[in-house]
Amino acid sequence: MQNRLAVLVVSTFGAVACAMADDTVVAWPPGWQVEPIPAEAGSDVIRQRAVMLDARGDPAMVVELSQSPVETGHVVNVAGVVLEMRKAVQKNFSQGGYQSACTRVKASSLNEVPAAETTCTITLNGGHVITQTLVAAAGARKAWALSYAGTPAGYQANEGAVLEIRNSLVLDAEQ
Repeated sequence: MQNRLAVLVVSTFGAVACAMADDTVVAWPPGWQVEPIPAEAGSDVIRQRAVMLDARGDPAMVVELSQSPVETGHVVNVAGVVLEMRKAVQKNFSQGGYQSACTRVKASSLNEVPAAETTCTITLNGGHVITQTLVAAAGARKAWALSYAGTPAGYQANEGAVLEIRNSLVLDAEQ
């Protein structure tokens, strides 16, 4: 299950074309292990991921932020992006025998940028194994996707830190 947590964020972002550019600033709190994610050749996509380990050294929470450019004049349907992210998560988990239930997509914000989000509860044989929140936001020229997931105990223990990360993001929504 721990390995499943480590790959679930990667699966989510592989299915949704969002990324992070150089001017987005993430203030990772102490204790988070930041994992560089190499940019794909020819892509404007840049992502950042950080992991909080539990006392045994297993991933308790994984956070990934991505940003991508938005074509001039295009309006991003952030609720639609979150729905696609949710579908990808549910499909990936169902292929591994997991079940998932997600909240309705609701209006939210990513720092001060209007966003949409949902939270999914992932179960295996009726037992809660992972909680994952998916958020999408967009400005005039950039779009962001944030995903954070953890074991039930890891999510609960680190949710406050993740909300601080979320609220401290420096997103250049005007460019």
